[in-house]
Amino acid sequence: MTVDGPPLAGGATMPVPVAAGRGAGVNAWLADLDGRQVAWFTLAGGKHRGAIGPSEGEVIERLVRLALELGIPVVGELSTAGADVFEGLPSLHAWGRVAAALSQASGAVPVIFSVVGPCVSGPALLLGMADHVVMTTDAYAYVSGAQAVADFTGVTTTREALGGSAVHDTRTGLASIVAHDTDDARWAVVDLLSYLPSNYLEGPPVTACSDPVDRPCRAAAEAVPSRAMASYDMRSVVCDVLDHDSFLEVRAATAANVVTGYGRLGGVPVGVIANQPSQKAGTLDIEAARKAARFVQACDAFGLALVTFVDSPGFQPGREIEWRGMIRHGAQLVHAYAAATVPRLCVVVRKAYGGAYIVMDSRGLGNDLCVSWPSAEIAVMGAPGAVAVLHGRKLAEVDDEADRARRQAELEAEYADRHCTPAMAAERGYVDEVIDPHDTRRVLAAGLHALSSKRAGHARSTARHTNTPL
Repeated sequence: MTVDGPPLAGGATMPVPVAAGRGAGVNAWLADLDGRQVAWFTLAGGKHRGAIGPSEGEVIERLVRLALELGIPVVGELSTAGADVFEGLPSLHAWGRVAAALSQASGAVPVIFSVVGPCVSGPALLLGMADHVVMTTDAYAYVSGAQAVADFTGVTTTREALGGSAVHDTRTGLASIVAHDTDDARWAVVDLLSYLPSNYLEGPPVTACSDPVDRPCRAAAEAVPSRAMASYDMRSVVCDVLDHDSFLEVRAATAANVVTGYGRLGGVPVGVIANQPSQKAGTLDIEAARKAARFVQACDAFGLALVTFVDSPGFQPGREIEWRGMIRHGAQLVHAYAAATVPRLCVVVRKAYGGAYIVMDSRGLGNDLCVSWPSAEIAVMGAPGAVAVLHGRKLAEVDDEADRARRQAELEAEYADRHCTPAMAAERGYVDEVIDPHDTRRVLAAGLHALSSKRAGHARSTARHTNTPL
């Protein structure tokens, strides 16, 4: 793929310019991106380093609205100094009009931006309206620059420390993928679009699959330790269950205690959300809840089925996290799952305790298929915590320490046997089936096929919602 001008698919289709020459800092085309028609623009160069002035805003706004009419994705490549100060107030309204157009496009067509240089000032907020943002390693984005920070706070910083790609990769979650260079960023956009439909009226692009859907998931079964407190990488489970080499993780470095990404089951694109036991024991905190909620909402907007893998001991406790709004942000994930109308499949792999169990697309939130591995623990809380609540006072009355420890161990074992097995959940209808871990891929693929005609009370063609920047 060439890095000059719009991308082409083997030169088979020539790009069609949109408002050619109208804006010195922007170029726009209807073009092929690796065989996929997109509305493509580059905001870079010109007299003022890709700054958005009235003409640039007009071109981008027109392109976005044209993409809506044609039902094709919007792809933007940005290296911009922000609003064009030489044009004055009209420049602010210019990017405001672009924001209004992007708001109309949200949830209707995929919007993906790649930042290959600076993206600063007010127009940087446009990045937050995209479904995905790809950043090159040398790119940076912020609303207020280093000098403004120093003047206002007295703190000296650099543009990289303020809004470099590493910051947006690990801290803010703005960057879905960090690429090495411009060409690598374009291929990242290709990868993302390969899982998404051109618009919300179409189904996700299905591809041929040579990986048998009834393949035993031996690697997944072996990845999960028998000891409940032992750590492991949930991605080993996810990658083995999905089609080989089909998992594309997004926002991997931020809120790493939850995994989000795209994959395929029998060639059908799905969105994957999973607790990550190797990070914070898989507990849910504010950043993880927001990250997962945003992804659930995006998948639902574009008709991708949701596959959730559960292994969480609960919400992360702490005064600071409660003060920062754990209730409110946790509710964002609850709402995203409960409102989703796409097929929803859930696998309880190991621990599923308390509120975190409910939040991770439980039957109570309305999932369509819920299965559990035999070793899973599904309960209000773990045995030690439950025994402390239920029998703490009686145990405290036992004077002999050894006798107290023996009695506590007996009570914990009894509670675990009676309340922490998936059998109890299955008897009450909270789990559809307790399955052999080796059968996970087969069961999910069969469930996905059976649910493929799911509709939210009426045809999906009439159902659309935006993908708001949570």
